[in-house]
Amino acid sequence: MEKIIILDFGSQYTQLIARRIREHNVYCEILPYNSKFELTSNLKGIILGGSPCSVNDADAPQIDLQKILGKIPVLGICYGAQLMAKILGGEVAKSASREYGRARLRIADEHIHLHELNNSQIWMSHGDSILKLPETFEIKGTTDHIPVAFYQSKKDAYAQPVWGVQFHPEVTHSEKGKEFIGQFLFDVCGCKGDWTPDAYIDSTVDSLKEQIGNDEVILALSGGVDSTVAAVLLHKAIGKNLHCVFVDNGLLRKGEYEQVLKTYETMGLNIVGVDASKDFYAKLNNESDPERKRKAIGGTFIDVFEREAKRLTNAKWLAQGTIYPDVIESVSVHGGPSQTIKSHHNVGGLPEKLNLKIVEPLRMLFKDEVRRVGRSLQIDENILGRHPFPGPGLAIRIIGAITEEKIKLLQEADAIYIDILRQTGWYNKIWQAGAILTSVQTVGVMGDERTYEFVLALRAVTSVDGMTADWVHLPYEILAQISNAIINRVKGINRVVYDISSKPPATIEWE
Repeated sequence: MEKIIILDFGSQYTQLIARRIREHNVYCEILPYNSKFELTSNLKGIILGGSPCSVNDADAPQIDLQKILGKIPVLGICYGAQLMAKILGGEVAKSASREYGRARLRIADEHIHLHELNNSQIWMSHGDSILKLPETFEIKGTTDHIPVAFYQSKKDAYAQPVWGVQFHPEVTHSEKGKEFIGQFLFDVCGCKGDWTPDAYIDSTVDSLKEQIGNDEVILALSGGVDSTVAAVLLHKAIGKNLHCVFVDNGLLRKGEYEQVLKTYETMGLNIVGVDASKDFYAKLNNESDPERKRKAIGGTFIDVFEREAKRLTNAKWLAQGTIYPDVIESVSVHGGPSQTIKSHHNVGGLPEKLNLKIVEPLRMLFKDEVRRVGRSLQIDENILGRHPFPGPGLAIRIIGAITEEKIKLLQEADAIYIDILRQTGWYNKIWQAGAILTSVQTVGVMGDERTYEFVLALRAVTSVDGMTADWVHLPYEILAQISNAIINRVKGINRVVYDISSKPPATIEWE
């Protein structure tokens, strides 16, 4: 399988480069800049990404260019372009006029293949500029403010082409950025663009058969996209040797346990449902600290899953729905763990406890790619189109102390919210929606009686991968319909508000 390697120097845009490449049906991997890799025959090109560092910093990330230049096509983006220029004898210095945001790219007239990029909008984000290029390079693009926006290696300077750009073609603000990346992939690297969902399924199933053989595998299903697609891939590879466990932690949406379990059974999966809600309620009773909630849920899940797993004495593998952003974020560009923002609910610790090996069929896919693979596998659209739902469930959508009464209250309100979104056609326009039961109680009037009940917050966001998000502009009449229905039908809530915060600075979930 052909691939591109992206060397990560710490830029916030590195994942976007990978996404743009994969939109062209070309497989790619992100590696820390100091990783060791071989120039194998299927490796078609290397991209040097951006960085928050300056190439002139004493501790700026460095690589050995002699190992790659001339041996494989190379594209440097922002820091990567500056790094090549400096190492090879050019000059990089603080910009007289720093560029952050939109600019216009001027392409050299003789550059026939990229003439359509001329005068197109590009996105800049840099404090340094290339003031002088090495002798082996020539300028192919400028802006009104910097002399070198795009350069290439001179003809016959290297056995393989070298490109460098100061702008960021991977961001949507660069109007022709996708086309630019496509030119590099197909015209320079010679990629075929044959990495499709069907091709991924075929290669993954073959790989799983070889990896697992006749061993048995256990997988915790959540009802979400990732674990479901992982389960179907494994089922295609090993059939009944896959044992799925679906744990009801009592923190799912109303009726979700029964509904999802029924869907899984119609898919032919070998699955066991476990109602462990009382175990989770006992651990969470009156707990209000968000981090302790997560740890209590994670610990209880491990206990419950371990109990079920021990019944399968022949299991050798533990399957997980790990996806590529999890893999990338687990290692920083310096080879260490990235900063932990919050604890994640997963099966951490189980492999060691149960003496199981790990298998992760989705570890190289982004979320949207998982959905595309799922559609090729003909998985029920009700599962593939399901909004992301936090591992700790409704526990982190109840602000303050957790009680079983509050969980039931939120389930009722959330069900009304989601049902109306579906009825009005808004559910599929939203990336994630959910109701949050706040700890605030306010005075209300119902008939001739005064009430003192909870405030419910509604959250709905648009996003691609959850890294950034914006609030959805739901019509007022739909918000009014949702608010009236909840207040009239759910005793305990007398006020509804709508969260209009973006991420950043806020997060999607409230805890």
